[in-house]
Amino acid sequence: MDITWVTERIGLGGGIWHARNMKELAEAGVTHVVNMQHEFDDRPLAEVHGIEVLWNPTEDDFLPKPPELLKCGTDFAVQALHDPNNKLYVHCAAGVHRAPMMTLAILCALDWQIEEAIALVETTRPVVDFADVYVDSVRRFLAWS
Repeated sequence: MDITWVTERIGLGGGIWHARNMKELAEAGVTHVVNMQHEFDDRPLAEVHGIEVLWNPTEDDFLPKPPELLKCGTDFAVQALHDPNNKLYVHCAAGVHRAPMMTLAILCALDWQIEEAIALVETTRPVVDFADVYVDSVRRFLAWS
């Protein structure tokens, strides 16, 4: 399973795709998933494990993303992380563009400063490619919220 723990309770990575990968996430203590990929809906795989999934399908088209898209994900994540026993996995297909954008928004919603959050994500998951348009989308979301 392609997962990087950005914090002790927030994982970031690529697609789940198969029941065995969802089982691995459940065994790692993941209780909630934000799925940013439009390619695959994880909800049927998660049901058997009691994992809550927000399917927030997003094209990786390098176009600005609306604040409402990021709000949907951050609201779900912040609510999930309110319980200290919960762990969150944020993913897209490869964990390079869309999921890092959402992880950045989530960290900022948890009171991280955007530059420190970018540095944390890039340090823990070096394959991340923060496209300027996606970082700008997070900045617009933060100004909007």
